[in-house]
Amino acid sequence: MDKIRVAIVDDKRFLRSNLADQLQYSNQIEVVLTAGNGIDFLQQMENLSSAQYPLVVLMDIEMPEMDGLETVLIAKEIYPDIQFLMLTAFSEDEKIFEAVKVGASGYLLKDESISKIIAFIKELLNEGTVPMSPIVARKTLMMLKSVNNHDLPEHKADTPSVLSEREMQILEGIVDGLNYHQVADKLFISPHTVRKHIANIYEKLHVSNKTAAIKIALKKNWFKRS
Repeated sequence: MDKIRVAIVDDKRFLRSNLADQLQYSNQIEVVLTAGNGIDFLQQMENLSSAQYPLVVLMDIEMPEMDGLETVLIAKEIYPDIQFLMLTAFSEDEKIFEAVKVGASGYLLKDESISKIIAFIKELLNEGTVPMSPIVARKTLMMLKSVNNHDLPEHKADTPSVLSEREMQILEGIVDGLNYHQVADKLFISPHTVRKHIANIYEKLHVSNKTAAIKIALKKNWFKRS
């Protein structure tokens, strides 16, 4: 039986190493990648062949450089077949809501046993379930019940903090159909500066062209339209 390919993304090196060792000791899991934050994960993924991609990524939420929610938001566009399972110490309503919204397939707390984490991974892949720690499942049920009362927790727009304010302004202009010269005129900067920002946007979003960047922005509704 083939082992299940898994990646671990967490800013705490000891936790990454310990979790990887325990998962691999089970002889059911192959840890193909460990990363300290979202940018590290996306960069390492670029060096893997599709046959080496993890089937499941265990993703922490609170990390420097690029957190777990933003990483999942971007990575689901690039790797739609990979399942992202949030494995975090946080169970706040807003975090659960945001994780589901950006495309996470489940939400587990870090105090779950290794055997349960492995069981959740297998259920996710084999049965298509939505793995959740019991306390998270209870909170999710309460959130769903609150829909009728229009009482969902407040949440931030899906705006990628990895992009600067200027980069967001330029991307919005591109989404609106402006060319580089028109964006430059609108923002009172040079076309050369616009091109430099566009290159940075492509790099940060891990895309190679304008169409892909626009697709991400529109799908995630980064710019509200009436």
